Amino acid sequence: MPTALPAPARSALPTRTTALAARLLRDLAIGGAVCAAVAVFLSVVFNTPFWRTLVFSLCIGMSCMGLIVGGIRLAAQGLRLRHPDDTALRAGWPGWRWTLPIILAGSWGGVQIGYPLAGWLLGISVSRPGLAQPRTLFINLAVSVVAAGFMVYWSWSRARLASSDARAQAALRAAAETRLKLLEAQLEPHMLFNTLANLRVLIALDPPRAQAMLDHLIAFLRATLNASRAGLHPLATEFDRLADYLALMAVRMGPRLAVEFDLPTGLREMAVPALLLQPLVENCIQHGLEPKIEGGRITVRAIREGAHLVLTVRDSGVGLGSQASAAGTGFGLEQVRQRLAALYGETANLVLEVRPDGGTEARISLPLANTP
Repeated sequence: MPTALPAPARSALPTRTTALAARLLRDLAIGGAVCAAVAVFLSVVFNTPFWRTLVFSLCIGMSCMGLIVGGIRLAAQGLRLRHPDDTALRAGWPGWRWTLPIILAGSWGGVQIGYPLAGWLLGISVSRPGLAQPRTLFINLAVSVVAAGFMVYWSWSRARLASSDARAQAALRAAAETRLKLLEAQLEPHMLFNTLANLRVLIALDPPRAQAMLDHLIAFLRATLNASRAGLHPLATEFDRLADYLALMAVRMGPRLAVEFDLPTGLREMAVPALLLQPLVENCIQHGLEPKIEGGRITVRAIREGAHLVLTVRDSGVGLGSQASAAGTGFGLEQVRQRLAALYGETANLVLEVRPDGGTEARISLPLANTP
């Protein structure tokens, strides 16, 4: 659930431990599967008992795996001392120049450790294969090197794909953030130009009210300057900024403008994009109430519907059927839709509809569980 204030930082240690445990279990499962496949192959080719061959394969294979993985990690850690900014080294990959010798050395060590270990588990007397047993040594080394090379290449390929995917996702997020900043930068001039145009008309018609409107405008801009740079702020702050803006509009429209806010206490601290609702309120003023001689009411409401925060901006103006209100589907609503798409993707939406009792309602639905 999004909140206005950041939640206390949680330790990353449990998450890292869980990830390492999951990775270890995955590697052990893959290593076991490879050892089993090797055991099947050797038992068929050399007509040896499968279970005995499987024990030898597991002991040698897991010994090789431990030595090779440990050697690769140690090599990467050592190289990071000289190249701390290398992304591959931070991911634990020292490069094939170091990995190939480690595979050869780890395979030799794994055979020397795993062969007598298997014999001990089976209760048979075996000696470490050496140069005195070239055939046995060659078969074990060849199988170990091939199997280890396969596993290392598979792991390297997965890591490279994951790294590429991470870079692609980071690029997409950066593009979305840049696009969002451009959209947010367009919002303030849009509101300011509309207000200044109204102020220009009012100066000629009613200078005292124009002076009051200018004072409200200065106060509004001062209050919203920080909010517009914040990205997210509490929903209560969003409602306060709307109240400032509508107070500014009330100077010009007088009794033709009535305002109602409905913000439950439990939703006041929900985090929302800054100035998200203002274009919708502007549309209500310009395309709903101003064309209507007697004016009308604007109602801004926040409610919780399941896993979504629903924000509605309703007016009792002329509705979507008029030519004036149809223009409300232009910059303001498009700007809101694009901000929602950049921040939430398809999990948020904006719907504009005609009210049965007259006027128009804009309805924004935001996911409570997905704070951008």
